[in-house]
Parts: sequence; structure tokens; C-alpha cells
Amino acid sequence: MAGGRRARQETRREIEQFLSIGPVQVAELDLPGARGAEDRGTADTEGVELRPGPGGAPITPGSVFVLVRRAGRPVGTLLGQVPDGADPVAVLAGLARELPPQAPPEPLPVPPSASVVVATRERAGRLARALDSLLAQDHPDFEIVVVDNAPVTEETRELVERKYGERVRYVCEPVPGLAIAHNRGLAAVHGRVVAFTDDDVVADPRWLTELTAPFAADPGLGCATGLILPARLRTPAQVLLESHGGFAKGFVPRTYDPARPPADEPLFPFTAGRFGSGANMAFRTSLLRAVGGFDPATGAGTRARGGDDLYGFVRVLAEGRRLRYTPSALVWHHHRETWRDLETQAYGYGAGLTAYLTAILVNRPALLPAFLARVPGGLAHARGLTAVRGPEAGDGAGAAGGGAGVPGGGAGAGVPGGHDSRTHPWPRRLSRLQRRGMLYGPVGYLRARRALRTVGLEAR
Repeated sequence: MAGGRRARQETRREIEQFLSIGPVQVAELDLPGARGAEDRGTADTEGVELRPGPGGAPITPGSVFVLVRRAGRPVGTLLGQVPDGADPVAVLAGLARELPPQAPPEPLPVPPSASVVVATRERAGRLARALDSLLAQDHPDFEIVVVDNAPVTEETRELVERKYGERVRYVCEPVPGLAIAHNRGLAAVHGRVVAFTDDDVVADPRWLTELTAPFAADPGLGCATGLILPARLRTPAQVLLESHGGFAKGFVPRTYDPARPPADEPLFPFTAGRFGSGANMAFRTSLLRAVGGFDPATGAGTRARGGDDLYGFVRVLAEGRRLRYTPSALVWHHHRETWRDLETQAYGYGAGLTAYLTAILVNRPALLPAFLARVPGGLAHARGLTAVRGPEAGDGAGAAGGGAGVPGGGAGAGVPGGHDSRTHPWPRRLSRLQRRGMLYGPVGYLRARRALRTVGLEAR
């Protein structure tokens, strides 16, 4: 009784602290040309372009979360504080030039034909925003397929037919579940590479080209993932999530090869969350079909609550194919907005993690010995994932480029800077929910498999 009362009091305090988090502006800053040593610390703004994030207002004094580009290429993020009366371009450009240098990108080959699958359910307004950005892609040969998952109304179909006509194909999947919807899209596409994104993103114009070109360069590549940044940081929930890493995986390209397991990933390939996220992923179409697509007993909309993207990553690696993380393939994601959303998300992430692991072992029992060998390290990893994470020492103002941080402009604690800067404490309530979700995940997956049989489907 007393323990429950203390937990409720603690949660109330955490919510009060959570509600005190203020909004942060989102912007893009494009620096011209290649970086030279002579421009470090200079206040020159010639050729510098500052623009708000997708759908945002012009930048004003205050805290600003900035994606820094070099000649259009994403190279890092920073947090800046624009004082009253100051020029935002000059302030933020000065900070941007402190980002660590990066090697120039290699020329891209002509990307293969591609298909983009967007699964959606009763969110026509958000879907329209996503489709507008997808139709603006500079990829030379692609199609878009919308999968309307278990629709209640005709709103999505009417939107696609009325506004997008033959430019977007509409497909209906009556059985609920994100993996089921993705498999329905996989069956319908014609491209050599199939990309998946969500209805709550805005895709950078070069997203699809950057995400799919690596398949042309590497015949052994089975999957590619890209960078996900916040489109808005208007609510405490959005700021808190991005403060603890959000969906970003940094700005350093990386290839994961099962023939050469990475030394810094002792749990490889079972820490699939490090590889990317389902809002920004692509697969070689023939390979994904050959492995049976996604397990329909995983993903949002099922009792498993998630894990469909992680399952896909590991299935590709288990086939001996490589996975490429490509930070230049960028989408802007509209994070969830409320405390209740974060509770749902924390529980779902925990459940999806262990659900996908269960799915892998059920469908690929040959991986069991490798999995058991990693159990001790996996338990430590799980404890780290669900730990009550506090803010880092320092003033909380920082920049991140390629995973390294440098001092920012004194923006102060309480706002997100570089990836996983943790400038806010992670509430114990959310950690507890994530642990509960992890305990539930295997049960949820098995329940989802049973539920599939009632609609005439079988798990992969």
C-alpha cells in the first residue's frame, strides 16, 4: 500500500517536471561548399541558408535545434541559443562551423528502380503531407503504394484517388497490423528495391536516392536504413524523446556485415534497434520476398505491439546479406505529443523488442545457440535500455556530428542537442513501463500468432 502510494507520488512529480519542459524551434542550416580550416569560428554568413524545419515558422530568438548541412548534405545537429536582437543566421552559422569535419561523400551510382510503401490508418491529413514530400523525390524511377490498413472510413481511399490519381497506387489490407500491411505492399510493388516509411514523416527530396543507391554499389546489400530527425519539438513529450536520442543513429555511415561481426557490437545481430527504424528502411525486393517478408504477428496493431522492422533487419543479416546505415537518407518525423503517448510508446517498445526476438527464434531456430551465448550480455543491455537515465553533466548545450560532441552556444540545460544528449532525466514511470512491455512481449507475440489463425493467416 505504502509502496504504491510512493510510486504514484513519484509519477506525479515526474509529470510536473515533464510539463515544465519548454518548446524548441527546429531549423536547417546549409553551409556552402566543403569545409576549410579557415572558416572555423568565422562569423561570415555569405552563402549560408537558414530555414525552419518542415512546416515551421521563421526562426526567432530562443533555443533552436539545427540540422547542419554542407552543400545540402546532412553533417550533424547542434543546439543553439539565439539572443534577443541577434541575427539567427550569424549565431547558428558560427556554431555550425565547430562541427567535426567529415570525409566528402563518394559519388552515388544510378539508383535501382524503387517502390515506396506507406502503411496508414485513418490519418488522411498526415498522409497527404507525407505523400507530397514523396512525390517531390529526385529519384529517377520510383512508384508509391499506399496500404490502407483495416480502414473504418473511405477517407484514405478518397484522398488518394481525388488528390493523387495515378501518381499513387491505393491498396486496401483489411486485417490490422503494420507487418501485415507492409507485406501487402511488398506483394504489390514492382521496384527492385522496396522502401518503407510512415504516414507521419516528411521526406527530404534526396531521401529515396540516397537510401537506394547503395544497392547498386553493393550486390550483397540486403537492407538500408537512414536518418530520422524531429520535424517539431513543440511539446514536452517531443523534446524529452529527442533528448534521449529519438530515432537518430548519428551521422557516420556504417555497414553491418554478418561475415565480419562488428567488434563494438557484442550482441550482434540481436541489437537490431541500433541499425535503424521502420520509418526509414529499404530492402532488396527479391530478398525480402524470399525470406517471407515481415512476420505478421509483429508490429503495431497486433498483440505484439511492435518489432516488425527489427525482425526484418535480423532476417536479412541471418541470410548473410549486409545492412547499410546511410545518414544522408533523411526523413523528418512528427514525434508523439503527450505524456500518455510516451507511456504507450515506452510499453510498446519494450514489448516489440522481446516480441521480435521471440519471432526470430520461432522462425529461425538455428539462431538459438548464438542467441543463448549472448543472453548474459543481453540482460545487461536490457537493464541499460530501461534504466532511469539522468541528464549528462555540463550545460546541456552541444552539437553532434558523426557521433562526436563539441561545445555549443550556451543554450543551457533542458533542451536537446546532439543525438542522445540526455538533457532531461528519463522518468522512472516510463522505464517501468518499458520493462513491463519486455516481459509481455513473448506472450503478446504468441497471442498474435493465435489471432492470425482466426483470419486465415499464419506467422512467417
